[in-house]
Amino acid sequence: MKNKHIASKIYISLVMLFLYLPIFVLIIFSFNEGKTTVWKGFSFKWYEELFRDDKIINALGNSLIIAVLASIFATVLGTAAAIGISNFKGKKRLLIQSASNIPIISPDIVMGVSLMLLFTFLGVLFNFEMGFVTVLIAHICFCVPFVVLNVMPRIHKMDQSIYDAALDLGCNQWQAFYKVVIHELMPGIFSGLLMSFTYSLDDFIITYFTRGAKFQNLSIEIYSMTHRRISPKINALSALLFLAVLIVMILINIRDKHEEKVKKQTE
Repeated sequence: MKNKHIASKIYISLVMLFLYLPIFVLIIFSFNEGKTTVWKGFSFKWYEELFRDDKIINALGNSLIIAVLASIFATVLGTAAAIGISNFKGKKRLLIQSASNIPIISPDIVMGVSLMLLFTFLGVLFNFEMGFVTVLIAHICFCVPFVVLNVMPRIHKMDQSIYDAALDLGCNQWQAFYKVVIHELMPGIFSGLLMSFTYSLDDFIITYFTRGAKFQNLSIEIYSMTHRRISPKINALSALLFLAVLIVMILINIRDKHEEKVKKQTE
């Protein structure tokens, strides 16, 4: 039993090392004075160069704006869709729920090409070019299913009678929906929001096919840099993004622990 416990620890350590060692190497070399993987000395040179590069800063800004807007719209639409799907019964609900999962299991390139053809067709009809708006719509489309996927389990766990109880206690329908239903679904909604933001910020393929000729986000900008020698500024940018994600995850864990503590105290 003891040997199994040691073996499991070694296995987990190796997996964690495999996952995070490249990231730590990237962070270390973001402070390298030189451009190569040969250590030339500690420096903040590439962080300074990063904040002077207008192209990367603008691309990062576009990525953040798209991710924030897409995640908000997708969360609202996905939550409403999940509640609507839950009102169906039997085969109808199973069919609609399965259909909502198709964008998740289908390759990104299929969705990217199909949306590109749709926007091209609409562009000819209504005389507009692909750009910020088409990228935003595309990101909303592929983020909505992730919100539905996170909210549906919370709906299944929720006691439907508490909504009726709230109405009996004097709440109107909107108050009962907001204070009871949304409150119960909030963990799933928040998870869907976070997942939508992450997938939108990380996306390349769908953005590539729906961006048109002028719009640039961070993934497209980094891809364009692969045609020439990649600057160590990307190491600095990646290190900052990793730090931001790490801070968000720590805050989420603190929030979850606080909620568990409050829940135990109320029980």
